[in-house]
Amino acid sequence: QVQPVESGGGLVQAGGSLRLSCTTSRRTFGSYAVGWFRQAPGRQRELVAFIGSGGTTWFADYAKGRFTISRDNAKNTVYLQMSSLKPEDTAVYYCAADEGTSTYWGQGTQVTVSS
Repeated sequence: QVQPVESGGGLVQAGGSLRLSCTTSRRTFGSYAVGWFRQAPGRQRELVAFIGSGGTTWFADYAKGRFTISRDNAKNTVYLQMSSLKPEDTAVYYCAADEGTSTYWGQGTQVTVSS
């Protein structure tokens, strides 16, 4: 099963933290590039952060300094650690795993940040 499963979302107050997880049963998950996306109501889905198979990372400007992305290949899991959360971070967060020829999306996890 390649389709990743997200978890870790929830309701948090502004300034708080959450750690999202993206996991799959695929043993070769470590060779996949993985991106975290988010989609707020009425807005387009946007890339939040990315981690390559070799560990290269990228962050959207609004995520720099607040979010980190990491992977534990032994657990077939990619994490998005979010700190100093703001109400505007409220969205459904999705992870997408790319093996070069196909991209697999998870179902998403809701993150709600209250002011």
